[in-house]
Amino acid sequence: MANISVLTFFTLSGLNYTVPHRIILFALTLLWYTIICIVNIVVIVTIIVDRKLHKPMYIFLLNLCISGLYGTVGFYPKFLLDLLSPSHVISYAGCFLQSFIIHSSSGCDLSVLAVMAYDRYVAICQPLLYNSVMTTKHISLLVVFCWFLPLICMFTNTMSIFNEELCGSFIPKLYCSNALIGKLACIPSITNISFAYVNIAIYVIHFLFLIWSYIHLVQICLKSKEGRRKFTQTCAPHLVSLFSFAFAVLFDLMYTRFGSGMLSQSLQNFMAIEFLLIPPLLNPLVYGLKLNKIRKRILGI
Repeated sequence: MANISVLTFFTLSGLNYTVPHRIILFALTLLWYTIICIVNIVVIVTIIVDRKLHKPMYIFLLNLCISGLYGTVGFYPKFLLDLLSPSHVISYAGCFLQSFIIHSSSGCDLSVLAVMAYDRYVAICQPLLYNSVMTTKHISLLVVFCWFLPLICMFTNTMSIFNEELCGSFIPKLYCSNALIGKLACIPSITNISFAYVNIAIYVIHFLFLIWSYIHLVQICLKSKEGRRKFTQTCAPHLVSLFSFAFAVLFDLMYTRFGSGMLSQSLQNFMAIEFLLIPPLLNPLVYGLKLNKIRKRILGI
């Protein structure tokens, strides 16, 4: 039985490709990661330098792009190294750090999307109260909420596993995941299971709030032509980001549930990393192209 004191690394799986295929995948992955960095940084810099964009919706978008970059940093550099390496191992501490970054970024994405839905709800359903509700102090508190909640949730979940005695070091995934590390525990921890369910409950509440807010938004916007125009202009990009994120998380959950042999390895890998491929690129592109002020500012630059 392996003891935590002698377990110094984990072995990752999923890269059973030939050397030529790895080189091609490395080049494509590097190109994709470069594009993700460029489009997010362009939107971030545009919002920062243009004072006209220092409004709630754009500030929340700024944080969504920062969260996207933060999450990809936890995956792409290590994945690119693995593509060029014959062995796919990661240190014990590095594995927990990678899991923390990737999943706290996902939590932050969902928190930002929930806050953006709240912002649109107040702007469209209670326009007369918008300026009094979305004050600088209130916006700051919402931004702190978007980062503090997922970071503290993932920190408590990670620490509940970190000191457990593990009976294995093989992780059947391209990257580290607290759920898969927890399965390696010699004795399942009640504390870890409890924290996991608390985290799930918190983000289920996020989804319920998103559904509730958009039910009200649709009801209000369908009543007038102006309302439909506002919904198309400001809510449509948010819905695209939301559906993209939801499908990505669904793919990851399907991989975790069915990824043990029912699907091809390539499809399993795509399902595992889809939320690190599509949303980080789609979010800045959708908002950069759809929101007039950002698009005009970018084209002007």
